[in-house]
Amino acid sequence: MSSSAFKVLSLVLSAFAIVQMTIGGDPDILTDFISPINGIIDGNFFTFTGFRALSGQKTPPQAFKVIKASGAEFPALIGQSVSYAVLEFPAGSINPPHTHPRSAELLLVTQGALQVGFVDTTNKLFTQSLQAGDMFVFPKGLVHFQHNADANNPALALSAFGSANAGTVSLPNTLFNSSIDDTVLALAFKTQVSTIQSLKKGFAP
Repeated sequence: MSSSAFKVLSLVLSAFAIVQMTIGGDPDILTDFISPINGIIDGNFFTFTGFRALSGQKTPPQAFKVIKASGAEFPALIGQSVSYAVLEFPAGSINPPHTHPRSAELLLVTQGALQVGFVDTTNKLFTQSLQAGDMFVFPKGLVHFQHNADANNPALALSAFGSANAGTVSLPNTLFNSSIDDTVLALAFKTQVSTIQSLKKGFAP
C-alpha cells in the first residue's frame, strides 16, 4: 500500500471513529443500576420529588424557568439513559435557541400553547404551533427553541430526554457571555465590534 493511500485510509478510519463517538449515547452499564457512594439503597433512591412544587404553585414564574430531573438532581437516573425537565413559560416568554449535544428532546405541551422550531444541518427551519396535548421532537444536537407567543397566558411543557445528562448549550449565553474575543464574534456575525459589545452588555451580571 502506498504512503498516500495509507494516509487516506487512516483519515477515513479516524473520521469514522470520531463520528461513532459523537453519535454514541449514554454508555451501557453492567448492573441493574449505579449505587451511590456511601448511600442507602431503598425506594427513596428511586424517587424524585422535585416536581411537587408545581402542584401548589398558583402563579407562573416571572421569567422562563426549567426544573430538571437529570442525573445531577436525581442520581438514580445515572446509567438509565433517561431524564425529564418541566418548562415553565410566563406569557410572552422564550426558551432561547439552544442545543442538547447528547440527546433528542421529546416535548409535550400540558398547558397553553407554544411556537417551536429547529434548524437542521442544511439550515432548513422546521416550525410548528403546538396546543396542550401536542408533542414535538427536536432531533439530537440540532439548534431549537420554544416560544410562548401568548401575551396573556402562561404555558407549561414536559420534556423527555434519552440521556441522564442531555446537556444544554444556550447559544446567546455561550456566544455573548463568554470570553470569546469581540473581533472573532464580529467577523463571524459580519457586524461591528461595537454591536457585539452592546449585545454582551445584556448578559453582564
